[in-house]
Amino acid sequence: MLSNSKQIHWPTGFEPENSPIHVRNELEMGAAPDAIWAWLIRAQLWPTWYANSANITFLTGQPPDLALGTRFRWKTFSVSIQSKVLEFVPYERLSWDAQSNGLNAYHAWVIEKTDQGCRVVTEETERGWLARLSSALQPKRIEQQHQIWLEGLKAKASRGLPPAP
Repeated sequence: MLSNSKQIHWPTGFEPENSPIHVRNELEMGAAPDAIWAWLIRAQLWPTWYANSANITFLTGQPPDLALGTRFRWKTFSVSIQSKVLEFVPYERLSWDAQSNGLNAYHAWVIEKTDQGCRVVTEETERGWLARLSSALQPKRIEQQHQIWLEGLKAKASRGLPPAP
């Protein structure tokens, strides 16, 4: 079992203990790491299986897949966000920052191979007035949406790789 936040390389100031908002979700998936990874980095397909994402546009990098340093703009929780991929370890770890007016966040994914497939963990920390307001008004919303994201990933990865670009 993954211990809380141990495999995530938190940027200074975004460690869970230093952030007003921290959410963590995990899910066992009976899928291979390569299928999970392929769906996770194919950001332009997220809206097809995670309804809380939209309008994904690459600002740098080579679509349709994320890579280290890729900058992209997207919409989530009805907020336009700009992100940059900060960690990219194939089949193991992916993370990006998320910035908007009143929001600074760090979102990380960890894939751990198990006998049955993989355990996938996603964690996010947030700072800023918009993050605090959203958390106060709907305290479980991020956690619920991230669980939906994991369940969508599980459904897609269990069927194999995404279609070729």
